[in-house]
Amino acid sequence: MVQNRHGKAVKLFWFIVMLPLAALAAGILLATLFAHIPSFDQLENPDSNQATLLISEDGKVINTYHIENRSYVTFEDIPPHLVNAAVATEDARFYKHSGIDFRGLLRVGFKTLLMGDASQGGGSTITQQLAKTLYPRESMESDIPGVKYVKLLMIKMKEWITAVRLERNYTKDEIIAMYLNQVFFGSNAYGIRAAARTFFAKDTRELSVEEGACLVGMVNKPTRYNPVINYDLSLERRNHVLRQMEKYGYLKRQELDSLEQLPIVVTFQQQDHNAGLAPYFRDMLRRVMNAKEPKRSSYAQVEDYIVDSIAWKDDPFYGWLNKNPKPDGTRYDIDRDGLKIYTTIDSRMQKYAEEAVVEHLGSDLQKSFNSDLRHKRKKPFSDDVPDDVIELLMKQAIRWSDRYMTMKREGVSESRILASFEQPAKMRVFAWNKRHYIDTVMTPMDSIRYYKSFLRSAFIAVEPHTGHVKAYVGGPDYRYFKYDNARLGKRQVGSTIKPYLYTLAMQEGFTPCDKVKNIPYSFPVGDTVWTPKSTDKDEYIGKTVTLKWGLTHSSNNISAYLMKQFGPKAMVDMCRKMGIGSYLDPVYPLCVGSCDLNVYEMVSAYNTFPSRGVYCYPQLVTKIEDSAGNVLANFTTRKREAISDPTAYLMVNLMQGVVNEGTAGRLRWKYGLEGELAGKTGTTNEQSDGWFIGYTPKLTAGVWVGAEDRQVHFESLALGGGSNMALPIWGLFMQKVYRDPSIPIGKDDHFVPPLGWNMSFSCTGSLDDMTSGNEGRDNFFE
Repeated sequence: MVQNRHGKAVKLFWFIVMLPLAALAAGILLATLFAHIPSFDQLENPDSNQATLLISEDGKVINTYHIENRSYVTFEDIPPHLVNAAVATEDARFYKHSGIDFRGLLRVGFKTLLMGDASQGGGSTITQQLAKTLYPRESMESDIPGVKYVKLLMIKMKEWITAVRLERNYTKDEIIAMYLNQVFFGSNAYGIRAAARTFFAKDTRELSVEEGACLVGMVNKPTRYNPVINYDLSLERRNHVLRQMEKYGYLKRQELDSLEQLPIVVTFQQQDHNAGLAPYFRDMLRRVMNAKEPKRSSYAQVEDYIVDSIAWKDDPFYGWLNKNPKPDGTRYDIDRDGLKIYTTIDSRMQKYAEEAVVEHLGSDLQKSFNSDLRHKRKKPFSDDVPDDVIELLMKQAIRWSDRYMTMKREGVSESRILASFEQPAKMRVFAWNKRHYIDTVMTPMDSIRYYKSFLRSAFIAVEPHTGHVKAYVGGPDYRYFKYDNARLGKRQVGSTIKPYLYTLAMQEGFTPCDKVKNIPYSFPVGDTVWTPKSTDKDEYIGKTVTLKWGLTHSSNNISAYLMKQFGPKAMVDMCRKMGIGSYLDPVYPLCVGSCDLNVYEMVSAYNTFPSRGVYCYPQLVTKIEDSAGNVLANFTTRKREAISDPTAYLMVNLMQGVVNEGTAGRLRWKYGLEGELAGKTGTTNEQSDGWFIGYTPKLTAGVWVGAEDRQVHFESLALGGGSNMALPIWGLFMQKVYRDPSIPIGKDDHFVPPLGWNMSFSCTGSLDDMTSGNEGRDNFFE
């Protein structure tokens, strides 16, 4: 009796006290286990580092900003064969289960665990694999027996619950799209879009069946089945995927037999920060978007401060990241937020520009320069450069090097740092070969001299009437030459400044066929007299020539004559109207190009001529979207009238003479360019810089070529002039553009005269424009 009462009491205690406590503990445990299961919003927008895409005007992804090289595609952009390959290989019952395939689990448990048949694969469905990507696998190791299995069980339960939630709230198409966007393919490629670009240089929708099968085969083991690293294993794995597709009815037997015979043709380019089209443009955009409101103390030249201040005020794209916070007040992160930046770059023209720079520098000009260097005692510097100047340049290069700055941060003494620059070391350096590098042994000091011996280049192409920047190249190879010579570098412009002086003359009533005396003109400079060095042949001196002849042959005498007419201040004012913002010293030598400017502002200013006198501010971007496709900003062309339409047309005529009869003639006889072209070459003191800026009715482009230091240069004008250093890049680029039928630019384009134009030109800029008489304008200065 007593025992029965005791038993009832125990049961009552368990029922009233312990059972609720156990339920409470279980609830706490379940809450702990599943507290971090993602919400639907997190599932649709996983907390991953999504790359920002730079999209060209013709719809190509040309580059990215990223921490992880990941960008998403929609299901509609994924070819059906790629979906079929993933389903056939990873989850054949994908369309039949609801997230967890219990039949698959039984198969794995029986055949894999009991019978040892590993070919059956794992039991995780595609939905579970997607869920798995949302939970980073922590270390399973523990000193407490059995804990690692508990941890694994907790993670698996989270994955299973998430998989079921995914299936209940998303379609199969949405799930497989999310899966393919999450998968890591190795080589810094996250998601199918990045993988397609990395291994095949294609957009996802352009992948062939065999290429898609290759990528799907890499999902399991990205390194083991990487076709670049392990070709044979990758080929075997790809064919396994193809056989799975045939097994489940996605391929016919005949298709399988044909596809299995195909090799894997990889176009591999790891999408790091050195890869992709337009890397200099990408970096320049980052600088512009990150710009802060200018402060005068940050600028050496007040003119640069003024330019940036006006841009901050008037250009909505300048400093966009600092002017436009997110709705929650935080700042956009272009490395993680997956923005889409629609640029004005034309991917075809960008490719042609980069090719033209490589073709001219790599296969021709650098070889000539290397031959020139062999005869120099102070190579790469010219023999007439003082030793103290060379010492200063080398010290600057040492202090600007990564090696020096890294060792300095680590607290290494100055003497030890400098000593390390004399110690031979293994290094990979740039070279003009197929790989663009060589592995060698040299001292860091020798490597500095080695790099200083390479000629650099910059190229920009802009569309008239819109200012859209179509191509942008800041150097010969971004991986080894990071400095942007297109916008950051300012170099002496030489004779490319002369069109601004001639524009001033045309505006003030001169015409191309007006005649002047070709003699030296002198200017008082303090207590001395300055006379520009004549560039004309002796037999031309004293003759009467047209202004068109003067610009065609880049005569310093005729430029000096015009400077006598108007003075340096008027020339500076004209340059400002044309869009030149950098510092200009209002002195007489300005007429022969004594100032330092960059390619960006020079090309933009020249673009005023084919734009019929309207200055178009360079436009880099047309639209920015967030990762969901919502438009965050639109940008339009900013314009202002700089000169009159008739003045611009007169300048076009003047500069056509340079191409048809003058210093840019090789565009015709060497590069075979037909149609209406205009432009101007430029060469600076000691051949330190070579320039050519030219335009057609539909495109303006400019080129600069030179070494890092002005003291490194060709010794002869024949090799170091702008017509040999820079113009060939322009010629090669335009050849490619003209040959591309998809680009609407060609030899049939014409410059349009102003409305009601009735002036005819009887001069051509040739030697026929030269006479021995004294006729000409009355206002000579002799």
